[in-house]
Amino acid sequence: MEYRTFGRTGWEVSEIGYGMWGMAGWTGSESEEVNRALDKAIEMGCNFFDTAWAYGDGLSEEILNAVLKRHAQKTLYIATKIPPKNRKWPSKPEFKLKDVFPADYIIEYTEKSLKNLDVETIHLQQFHVWEDAWANEDEWKDTITKLTRQGKVNAWGISINRWEPNNSLQTLQTGLIDAVQVIYNIFDQAPEDELFPLCRKLDIGVIARVPFDEGTLTGTLTKETTFPKNDWRATYFVPENLNSSVDHADALKPLIPQGMTMAEMALRFILANPDVSTTIPGMRKIKNVIANMSASDGKNLEQGLLQKLKQHRWDRTPTEWSQ
Repeated sequence: MEYRTFGRTGWEVSEIGYGMWGMAGWTGSESEEVNRALDKAIEMGCNFFDTAWAYGDGLSEEILNAVLKRHAQKTLYIATKIPPKNRKWPSKPEFKLKDVFPADYIIEYTEKSLKNLDVETIHLQQFHVWEDAWANEDEWKDTITKLTRQGKVNAWGISINRWEPNNSLQTLQTGLIDAVQVIYNIFDQAPEDELFPLCRKLDIGVIARVPFDEGTLTGTLTKETTFPKNDWRATYFVPENLNSSVDHADALKPLIPQGMTMAEMALRFILANPDVSTTIPGMRKIKNVIANMSASDGKNLEQGLLQKLKQHRWDRTPTEWSQ
């Protein structure tokens, strides 16, 4: 496992972290497998875990609590998120800060996460949605400053809305945000334009989420793929998205190096960018942990291949189904 400095925090984090979305509400056998997968990731050097209160209404945080106890001798960095009070993902420009992250609510959910994780301090507390129009409002600034001074949070971050990487730039310049979480992968290269250069200038940590484009960049989806009704992807991969996503993935297949999967190529593309501090694939099975963690070996994709992958940038704008 290779490690990178997480912005101005100085933390040395594994360049492949662990995304814990969906790690709650499983059957007993699935729960056992999830915990084995988490343990395997740590064994392979993973030390950065991204969760959120909204992942099972605190259950994912409780699962991570147990992980922390099993590996109490190790330094593991924990990132979680405050859900929007109006429970709307993503945020919309017309939303008001007082309806999404009022001061007492920020404190309430930080306390909830502290309890679920059973820690005295959260390494990274993030706002699960964001609007840059809130940048100059004092309420959130005063509140997070207070929580930091109280020792309840070490660093603060924002999770940027899908396909809106620039809906954050004013907020970052307040000096109060230590990290951003943004969608970045072979298709979603827009953060390279303005967000990453600003993060580099301000020494802000970058968490690249959705490395596989919700599964498209594993190369396993077809135009006949369906998902259970209770699976979020059933509402995301509507026909207009599924068909174009499969077409874009199929166009990549001739570029995959011999002996490599599309998923590995996708991870290595992200790791080729030094502006990324860590990327957080979601993993429930040990085989996926092994495959993903193994991509962190210090070996880069060939420059010629990287340049070809750059040409597969796919700029999209938020829609009702993109959530």
